[in-house]
Amino acid sequence: MSRLWRTLGVLILLSVFAPVAAAADVDLVKQRVAKVGVLRGDFTQEKQVTGFKNPLRSQGRFVLAQDHGVIWTTLKPFPSEVVVTRDRILSRQSDGSTRVELDAKQQPAMRSVNAIMFALMSGDAQALSAQFTVKVDALPNNGWKMQLSPRSAMLGKVFTGLKLSGDRYVREVEITEANQDVTRIHFASMSETPAALSAEEGGKFE
Repeated sequence: MSRLWRTLGVLILLSVFAPVAAAADVDLVKQRVAKVGVLRGDFTQEKQVTGFKNPLRSQGRFVLAQDHGVIWTTLKPFPSEVVVTRDRILSRQSDGSTRVELDAKQQPAMRSVNAIMFALMSGDAQALSAQFTVKVDALPNNGWKMQLSPRSAMLGKVFTGLKLSGDRYVREVEITEANQDVTRIHFASMSETPAALSAEEGGKFE
């Protein structure tokens, strides 16, 4: 995930902002997706690399805090943690060592990385439509799916398309890269409680 955020941050500076998606599309997702301060859940990630038979799999848990950022904790196959804030991306390894991967003081695009990452995980169609052409379909039981196509040629050199689907929450994200590698992320066991970060969670953003 950190590689994806890093790439997005660089390209956002180079891409051209375009008009947002059709209001009806944006409104549909706005009405169906929950707006919560803190959301916790589990994830499973599968990446199919071109030329390899078996996909790369990982799983773990996440904390999405609207006022702070995201804690992305991989449990399998190798423990690690990525913490994304407004100003930086931190990578923590299983031995407790920490490495600053991106710092907004050195790379101002970091602030845009945060915005795009939040938009993907929260299903914010309006934010995503600044960089992608957005098509939204309504599904039964308050469900929806969203297809994203890059607006700029520069962004198209990295992604050929993204797909999101969900209901009250984003449930699945599929990312197809220009080299045809495909990453699928499934979110489960989402919880809006407790509504505040624990002391341990809050400390990770400091």
